[in-house]
This record gives sequence, structure tokens and C-alpha cells, in this order.
Amino acid sequence: MKNALNFLGLFISVFVFSQTKSVKKLPIKNITKTVIRKASPEVKPNPDLVVIHQELPVLIPKKEDGKFGYVNQNGKFIIKPEYHIAVFFYEDCNLLNSPNEKVRKFGTDEYATVEKDMISYRINKAGKRVYQFKDSDLGKCKLDNYKQQLYQAYVLNGFYGIIEKSRFVNAADYRDYQIYPQYQYLYIMEGDDVANPMIVASHNDRFGVIDVNNKVIIPFEYSNIKRNFTWKLGRMFEVTKDGKNYYYIDSRNNTY
Repeated sequence: MKNALNFLGLFISVFVFSQTKSVKKLPIKNITKTVIRKASPEVKPNPDLVVIHQELPVLIPKKEDGKFGYVNQNGKFIIKPEYHIAVFFYEDCNLLNSPNEKVRKFGTDEYATVEKDMISYRINKAGKRVYQFKDSDLGKCKLDNYKQQLYQAYVLNGFYGIIEKSRFVNAADYRDYQIYPQYQYLYIMEGDDVANPMIVASHNDRFGVIDVNNKVIIPFEYSNIKRNFTWKLGRMFEVTKDGKNYYYIDSRNNTY
């Protein structure tokens, strides 16, 4: 009987020990781990990109010592002058319609085109070069957004005036003119507001800017005003007083 009890005790001890070991070896399954993700750092606006006039760009191309950089609306250089060419931050339709989907984002107006050492780049508003142009990346621009101009220049007896094309009938009737011919030269700037375009005009051998009501916007004190896309892209004019050094002014005649 004693031997039987001893054998039974030994059997129980072995059974318990084996169960304990097997429990320890069991893998832990289906336990969901809680992953704590770090919050993305908040992107803080650049305090140097001041906005004084809402209609103007926050960064304006400016030339210094023969090279272009970008200043803010206070005239402070934000992107140092190092480029041969620098234009306004604007949409590039060739990149927006690129066959390469990865580069289309660089066609938005968050980027500007610059050129250095005969190489063209797109830069961001921090001045970082984020894309180098490749011919294979360029798509075709769409003309869907083109706006037909309401007005056009008209020459009578050697002087320029402005007519509204849809209603102009008789060149001999001054009432058919929006601005009767009286200027040495007129050029209607490309812009989004076709009902009130800015018009580069020449009077007494000096250039200024007028509107369709013949109101002087920029006084006639410049030797030249470029007829380009600066008004459309940046609501500014590229002017010079000496015929050599060009710079930008806004519609208030403020210099940048």
C-alpha cells in the first residue's frame, strides 16, 4: 500500500511539472499591440513672408549685382540673389500636364522657375531647388483658360486709342472709342480682368500705365515698361528710368 501511495505521489509531481513547462513554452498569440505614433510637427508659417497687400506676391524677383533673388513685400531678401533668371511663383502648365505624374506637383504656383549656369530649376518658397527641368517631363499646355480680350488698340492719324471690338463701328465717330486716339503708343497688358485691363501708354516720349477710363495708374516718368506677363502673374510692372536697370513696381507705383 505504501509503495502504491509513493508511486501515486510521484506520478502527480511529474504531471504537474510537465504541465508547468508546457504552459511556459506556449507562444502568446493574437495580442494587439498599441502603437503610439508621434504627432507630425506643425508647419509654421514663415514670418518673413509678410503680406501687406493681398493682391501682390509674397515673394518678388529682384536683381542685385547682376543676379536675381527674391524679396518679400517689405523689400527684404528672402532668397539670395544667385540666378541669371528668376520669375514669379506661378503655375507652369508644361509641368502640370507632364507625362511623369511625379513631377506634376512642381507645376503649381507654390514654385517658381529660375535659371543658373544655363540650367533651369523649380524652387520652393524657402529657396530650395526641388526640381531640374527635363525635356521628357514637359507636357502640352491647354488653352481652355484663355480669356478673349474685350478691348484693342486702334491707330488714327498716327495716334493710338482704345476701342471695344464688339461695338466699334465708325472710325470717324469719336463716340465709338473707349479712349480717343491721343497717345504715341498703347499696349493692353494680358490679365484676368478683361473688363478693366492695364494699358501701357507712351506720352511725350515717356511711359506710364492707364486704365480703360483713361485714368493714370502709373505716372509717365519711365523710359520703358516691358510688355510681358508681369501684370498677369504678379500684378506688377517691370520698368526702367535709364533704359538699362529694370525693376518691379506695383499699381501704387511702389518700388521693389
